Amino acid sequence: MTQAWRWAGARSKGTSHERTGSPCQDYGCANEVDSPVGPVFIGVVSDGAGSAAHADVGSKIASTTLVRMARAFLRHLPRSSVQEETAWEWLDAVRDRINFEAERVGIRPRDFAATIVAILADDSGATIIHVGDGAVAINAVGSDEWTVPSWPYQGEYASTTSFVTDDPQPRLDFVVVDAPVAALAIFSDGIERMVLDFANRTPHAPFFNRMLKPITALTNPGRDIELSKALQSYLSSPAVCERTDDDKTLILGARM
Repeated sequence: MTQAWRWAGARSKGTSHERTGSPCQDYGCANEVDSPVGPVFIGVVSDGAGSAAHADVGSKIASTTLVRMARAFLRHLPRSSVQEETAWEWLDAVRDRINFEAERVGIRPRDFAATIVAILADDSGATIIHVGDGAVAINAVGSDEWTVPSWPYQGEYASTTSFVTDDPQPRLDFVVVDAPVAALAIFSDGIERMVLDFANRTPHAPFFNRMLKPITALTNPGRDIELSKALQSYLSSPAVCERTDDDKTLILGARM
């Protein structure tokens, strides 16, 4: 039976950016679209590069453009039709939009550098499009385990990764999950060390189970505004900010 999604999402400026008066460089958005074979959840999180002068604009362009491209595609074709070539077309659209903005204001595209981690999920499985760090954790239907199908990319040097503006092209991880997803969490690198065990390359299941419990209790589909506000408060809380001074974005979703 086709099931609708309910979700909450929030972002929070890191304390390091609070001290310098810098804007939050994270951005995230989610939506549900009716495809020919049922609803598809689309979630995207983008983290602007700390060294990029307009990273906050880059992350917003990356997130909103990818969601727009995915929605337009999925209105007419099932998620299973999304191939790696499709993902490259969407990334090209993001890069074109960034190039246009860079030319408009007279700066370089790399001044808008940002990562992208996105998931498209329906009754038959999920597709992950991933450039850079951040990640998606998923819980398959009928399973007690959480997995991270595409691990955050760490570059050759410490605290480096890949960005959608990389020349000649970004490093793309394109992953198809063939099991239906019951719940998911999309997050930027600001909370990676809180929710992932890098030594064993595994997610911290208790964290995700705890955070998803209020989502699974929702009775109405779509984005829950009150839970999103509560999530924003949590990301801004001392308990979180004592462990990371970076910007943080988290989207939590579950099927009804």
